[in-house]
Amino acid sequence: MNRLSFLLARTLRREAPLAALSLSEDALLARFATERIALVGNARSLSGTSFGEEIDAADLVIRLNRAPMPSATSHGTRTDALALATSIKAEALERLSPRLTLWMSHKRKRLPWHVAIRRGFYLHPREDHADLKQRLGAPPSTGLMMIDLLARSRAAEVTLFGFDFFASLSLTGSRSADRVPHDFAAEAAFVRDLLQRDPRFALRSAQT
Repeated sequence: MNRLSFLLARTLRREAPLAALSLSEDALLARFATERIALVGNARSLSGTSFGEEIDAADLVIRLNRAPMPSATSHGTRTDALALATSIKAEALERLSPRLTLWMSHKRKRLPWHVAIRRGFYLHPREDHADLKQRLGAPPSTGLMMIDLLARSRAAEVTLFGFDFFASLSLTGSRSADRVPHDFAAEAAFVRDLLQRDPRFALRSAQT
């Protein structure tokens, strides 16, 4: 697919040509199998921690959206996979240099060409987004979509860093919880339930 045909498929919402650029969900989940994964969220509270070495010690480090890393001490330095639901400049993506680039948003018109043509590109199925939205009663955040996806994988363990469900706001913006479309109380309940029933998952916070 060239850039013109990509733009046409994106504009006309033709899912099949876009999906043809993507790893299958099964292929992506196979990449997670047996791995010790660090999923790094963008809560401001992570900046006050010293989890950087623990994050970088994981087999696979997944970051979200623009992947802020204000300090190696708190955030580590590696980005093996980047889960996106927002735009990112090509230069910024090259600096991060993830092996996997995941477009999690159901909004295909926002998908950049430089993301779609990367090796290791994954297009998250719109039906997965719709299913999770129905379960939560609100559009899911990028982080929760990744948590849901990892729960379906055969990862050996998944440790969540930088998830306080907007209690400390986000490192990538100044909006308060009432100005974003997500239900963070529902997302926190989702994660609490997952932590109770799936021993592979752990949550690391500023208090732990």
